[in-house]
Amino acid sequence: MEEVDDTHFNGTWWRWPPLRNGLIAGLLASMAFALAHLGFIAEASENILYMLSLPIGGYFWVWKGIGELVSEGEIGIDLLMIGAATGSAILGLWDEAAFLVFLYATAEGLEEYTYARTRSAIRALLDLAPKEACLLKGGQEIIVPAEQLAPGDLFRVRPGQSIPTDGLIRGGTSSLDESQITGESVPVDKGLGMKVVAGSLNRQGSLEVEATAAFTDNTLNKMIHLVESAQEQKGKAQQWIDRFGRRYSPAVLGIAFFMVLIPWFFGLNLSEWALRAVVLLVAAAPCALIMSMPVAMAAGIGSAGKRGILIKGGVHLEHLGVIRVVAFDKTGTLTKGVHEVSALVTLKGNEAEWLSVAAGLEDHSEHPLGKAILKKAKSSGSSPAKILQFEALTGAGAKGLLAGVTWYIGNPDLFLDMGTALDSVSEQIKTLQSLGNTVVLIGTKMELHGMIGLQDQVRTGASDAIAKLHQMGIKTAMLTGDNLLTANAVANSLGIDDVRAGLKPEEKVQAIKDLEKQSGAVLMVGDGVNDAPALAAATCGASMGAAGSDAAIEAADVALMADDLAKIKEALCLGRVARRISKQNIIFSLIVLGLLIPAALGGVLSVAAAVFFHETSELMAVANGLRVARFVKPR
Repeated sequence: MEEVDDTHFNGTWWRWPPLRNGLIAGLLASMAFALAHLGFIAEASENILYMLSLPIGGYFWVWKGIGELVSEGEIGIDLLMIGAATGSAILGLWDEAAFLVFLYATAEGLEEYTYARTRSAIRALLDLAPKEACLLKGGQEIIVPAEQLAPGDLFRVRPGQSIPTDGLIRGGTSSLDESQITGESVPVDKGLGMKVVAGSLNRQGSLEVEATAAFTDNTLNKMIHLVESAQEQKGKAQQWIDRFGRRYSPAVLGIAFFMVLIPWFFGLNLSEWALRAVVLLVAAAPCALIMSMPVAMAAGIGSAGKRGILIKGGVHLEHLGVIRVVAFDKTGTLTKGVHEVSALVTLKGNEAEWLSVAAGLEDHSEHPLGKAILKKAKSSGSSPAKILQFEALTGAGAKGLLAGVTWYIGNPDLFLDMGTALDSVSEQIKTLQSLGNTVVLIGTKMELHGMIGLQDQVRTGASDAIAKLHQMGIKTAMLTGDNLLTANAVANSLGIDDVRAGLKPEEKVQAIKDLEKQSGAVLMVGDGVNDAPALAAATCGASMGAAGSDAAIEAADVALMADDLAKIKEALCLGRVARRISKQNIIFSLIVLGLLIPAALGGVLSVAAAVFFHETSELMAVANGLRVARFVKPR
């Protein structure tokens, strides 16, 4: 049997092989009917043309049905149609058999064509990446195929050119259009050391970029692979429909078989009951029901992928449609995740001295707060002190030895746990925290020397995004490891309903469970691996700013390629649309079956009428499902 490659198909609809064969079969059947009724050919010649149309129109789906039976032992819809076409031919209804084959092949061809076009549209994203790259080697520029780029290679990207693979800017500045990858329409300014993503368009300025991924492993390729694999994953409703189909189709075939046997025992008209059996095989085939979910889900996942929203399967798209609460991590999600020192308070000694010690301790640390403190110290002219025996204190701070004295830096709880007296500074700490600062203390076990306030700026558009979620009737919550005063300051500025602060990773998981009990399905939004337990515990987990980050893409059910909180509402609206259209299709399909099956058993329908109504309902379900792909970004 000929294999149909739908991976790169981008031709016109009538060139799709299964559909093309169906149309040829229809043309032959139409010619036979017209020529015979105009008196140009005899009935025998008419039947020969009908016979010729059968193998042409049935080639793809007949082999598919037989293949499923042989390899998987499943009786599917294709096998029901094979039985109906064969039964019509045995009864001498060659015109009915040809009509059935033509319409079924056309409907199946159109259905598969829509899938092929959806996959092709996603794979068209690959065209965003150039086929060639300007490699910088030995002081020369060498044009090489983009596939040859390897991590560590340096390449140049001129204005108007696209980035061939992921990398870091090592020279130049520019504005990049990342809209096709992240869905973010505003160009992004990029400079030294910043990440660039394959497929981005360089608007201005010449860039020298160091490749961080091979062409086949870049973000663009990962996006395409993720969307394609997600379209194959089925939601719970689709799994139920599949299980139903595996039991229902054999039952229909069995009933049709007994309808042919019964006349032998009761002396009934064999031809009449055989005809009813054939009509039943057509009328009861659950094509529209089987296609009611996957078309809508595949179209929704494909549409989301082109908007920079990667949904990892139909089950997650289903979940997006039932979300009642959106829970946010604070740092890096609702805020930019880039802290700056906003206050320095001297409690003992000289500011320059204790700031130097703080910088020395943080010089050994990779924590974002530590980097902010180190940056402030250097800008103030304080060189980092030489710290010995440095030790990171997970979730609390760090300590180290200077001139025989052990110094500590960390949150107030660290010093409270050591027994350090904080009574004299507690009001200052609360004041800073109430203004949205994260407070870090520096000193020895016996006394404090300084207090540092650090602020993280709220992400642009966060307040508007929260307001729009409220308009949808969705509650919002903040789950953070920061202190309650700081968390409340940020939450109040954004209008968040529920604040839960001071949470460890395992406590965030329990908070998710509590929210689910109180309000229903929860979407957890975080910035990747740090929130992995909470992302996994939620009904659905979404990671922010996943472009160029393997960890963020892997950590969640939904990966938002851009740092744009507005994408959350867009994903939820898409989930609701896909769920609503899928429900419409299921109800419509069940109504059609409820009407056609009794009509078939009662002998009201002919084979031609059953085929017409059956295939029309299937095409209507497919067309309705494809409306998800035309989902418009909510205003």
